[in-house]
Amino acid sequence: MADIINEAIERNQQRLLRRPDVLNRCGISNSTLHRLINAGDFPPPIQISPRAVAWVEAQIDTWIQQRIEANHKGTHNSQQEVK
Repeated sequence: MADIINEAIERNQQRLLRRPDVLNRCGISNSTLHRLINAGDFPPPIQISPRAVAWVEAQIDTWIQQRIEANHKGTHNSQQEVK
């Protein structure tokens, strides 16, 4: 998956995702989204019109990948401690 993200970034293929798409992709609630943004733990949205915001798809994909990698590292470390 990281290869797909890197290829898209290299080709400069940038898409914008609206809030429902972000929530669905990340599997989080709207309140969790706001909490993560306010804590600086999630990419902030960009203003696309006076009343609409969106997120850069590549930034969301990167956030998801980082969460997956952090989970794998945590799982790997906890398995080593058990042995």
